[in-house]
Amino acid sequence: MNFFTSVDIPAALLRLTHKDHLMLMGSCFATNMGVRLANAKFPCLLNPYGVLYNPLSISAAIREALDGKVYAEADLYEHEGLWHSPMHHGDFSASTPEETLEHINGQLGKMCAWLPELDCLMLTWGSAWVYEDRLTGRIVGNCHKLPERCFNRRRLSVDEIVEDYTDLIGALRGVCPKLKILFTVSPIRHIRDGLHDNQLSKATLLLAIDALKVRFPQSVFYFPAYEILLDELRDYRFYASDMVHPSEVAVDYVWERFCASCLSEESVRVMDECEKIRKALEHKPLRPDSETYKSFLEQIVLKIDRLNEKYPYLDLEKEIEICHIRLSK
Repeated sequence: MNFFTSVDIPAALLRLTHKDHLMLMGSCFATNMGVRLANAKFPCLLNPYGVLYNPLSISAAIREALDGKVYAEADLYEHEGLWHSPMHHGDFSASTPEETLEHINGQLGKMCAWLPELDCLMLTWGSAWVYEDRLTGRIVGNCHKLPERCFNRRRLSVDEIVEDYTDLIGALRGVCPKLKILFTVSPIRHIRDGLHDNQLSKATLLLAIDALKVRFPQSVFYFPAYEILLDELRDYRFYASDMVHPSEVAVDYVWERFCASCLSEESVRVMDECEKIRKALEHKPLRPDSETYKSFLEQIVLKIDRLNEKYPYLDLEKEIEICHIRLSK
């Protein structure tokens, strides 16, 4: 008897390499995957607007970068002693408009510079429910704890998302014609919406992605993180204590499935070598000033040099710097 339901992942998914420039945007699940890709030495830009949940806020953020927008104080508002952007996560909020703008425009500048080099855009949608500012009519990326009366709450339609992203993909192709887009739907349930409304929301996102795959079969892909957690890991032991977010074990498992499905075999080997170097540098010696430890560090430097010689596009400067600092002590 089989007590395990495995999610089939199409063999035709894209195969990323360490030469590819990636940008990840969306929910906190995108952050989890992005941090792991960055640690594995893939060139990535991660959530330059902070965590965003709905498709249209993510789309609006990308359009601002394409248009070369620069934020000014008029784009912000003050609430409870902090200056906020309705487009950005609360991580960007600060006690002065100057500090908020410095952070926002710094990340936006990186995003504008990154777009022409982009090979793969990875988008994780979290919810089809949006909040529209009653004064401007714009969908906000974050409500920043403003009263509910300030917003209209509604669920996006499948057609609304598809038409918006059809236009967005056309604009992106003008900047990077070979761009691949990998969609995921966050497996994190938005229980504040109610479980039924959450299901309607996730279904809307899945249908929209499926329609985009039909329109752009050569450039739009889907990785089933949502299905892996809800159908393959169908047990509360794979959730954190809040029973909503995936546990570390579950994230590890989804990451393993992602690596097997979306990374080239060579990149998996490179990633393993980088991981060995990272773990070696985490080693805590009993005597950091001993010749034995210095010899150990010199061997790590040799490994890094060999890896860089074979893959000159890998960024291992941080690891080299750590070795040199420790060798100089």
